[in-house]
Amino acid sequence: MSERRVVVTGLGLVTPIGNTVDESWANTVKGKSGANRITEFDTEGFRVQIGASIKGFDPLDYMDAKDVGRNDAFIQIGVAAAVQAVQMAGLEDATDKHRIGVAIGSGIGGINTIEATHSTVLDRGPRRVSPFFVPSSVINMIAGLVSIRFGFQGPNIAIVTACTTGTHNIGYGARMIRHGDADVMVVGGSESSTSPVTVAGFASMRALSTRNDEPEKASRPWDKGRDGFLLGDGSGILVIEEYEHAKARNADIICEITGFGVSADAHHITSPPDDGHGAVTSMKNALSDANISPDLIQYVNAHGTSTPQGDIAETEAIKRVFGADTKVSISSSKSMIGHLLGAAGAVEAVFCALAINDGIAPPTINLDEPDEQCDLDYTPHVARDLDIQHALSNSFGFGGTNGTLIFSRV
Repeated sequence: MSERRVVVTGLGLVTPIGNTVDESWANTVKGKSGANRITEFDTEGFRVQIGASIKGFDPLDYMDAKDVGRNDAFIQIGVAAAVQAVQMAGLEDATDKHRIGVAIGSGIGGINTIEATHSTVLDRGPRRVSPFFVPSSVINMIAGLVSIRFGFQGPNIAIVTACTTGTHNIGYGARMIRHGDADVMVVGGSESSTSPVTVAGFASMRALSTRNDEPEKASRPWDKGRDGFLLGDGSGILVIEEYEHAKARNADIICEITGFGVSADAHHITSPPDDGHGAVTSMKNALSDANISPDLIQYVNAHGTSTPQGDIAETEAIKRVFGADTKVSISSSKSMIGHLLGAAGAVEAVFCALAINDGIAPPTINLDEPDEQCDLDYTPHVARDLDIQHALSNSFGFGGTNGTLIFSRV
């Protein structure tokens, strides 16, 4: 079977720095931080009291009041970003709906609904649990609702791989198109996990920054003073499409997905190996899939979580793939939006597509004093005009799961 080309024709975003693609991207280029004190619940007694929340989002712009009440926030923002992407792609009235599928996942899913329902059981009894509890919190419900809303009858899945979720849904969605299972896929990830249990759990692992008095400075990938990541909420969705199908309907093509690589560290449940060998394999597999050499990549959107060990491991991995003296421009979107867990790779994929389209490498903010072991070009503080033909995006998740995407100009 001959493989088919896969292009990007639609984008959707809801992030801590914007509720649309244009707003989120404009603030990314400006280097705006979306960090804030947590207001979703009372953080008294919590070691961590900061995060990166969505601001001013109204789900009623995308769903009726009944559906809003029946669905967890991660579903609401996932559907919103998907509607944006489908509308940008001009597919609301598509006629070949049996050839359009959906692959949207989440790392944690409806944790806020789960916590609230548990409290209901304890305080009011099991008979007071909503009949919508299960469908309002299961991870594949975004894909289900998007399919129902637009009548898309193709493949309908939700891959769950922790912080690599968004990347894997995009990559495997592209493979479905390449192998003829669909002509169009709506792909990505969504997360709204700023809840007491989630924050307490990550804080207990010492994974989160404790800069409670300076939230906007908390996420600082590769900086000597980094002390963990900033938990964020958001959603990123792409419409990806077989190239000839997109051309036939005169769709605006943003860029092409040319490479996808996966691997496992086979090392530890949460920590990467010091030499980054799993990340190395994932990047090499993506480059091989794209049939390009590392020197053709102009921009890398790194996983870049702002954890002491992870940033060093990824730096080492990039050096092993691109060379110790590489001049490739690298940045971490997480310095601005925090770590969106299952949505991270999808949001960062949207940023890669826009970086290629607009010729801009976004910045890494808060990189004031680089760690001696993190000595590459991380595009500090200020965005950079850059002719980007090929961009690479990394995502790494708990359990040692890795994913890499390569986007190219058409």
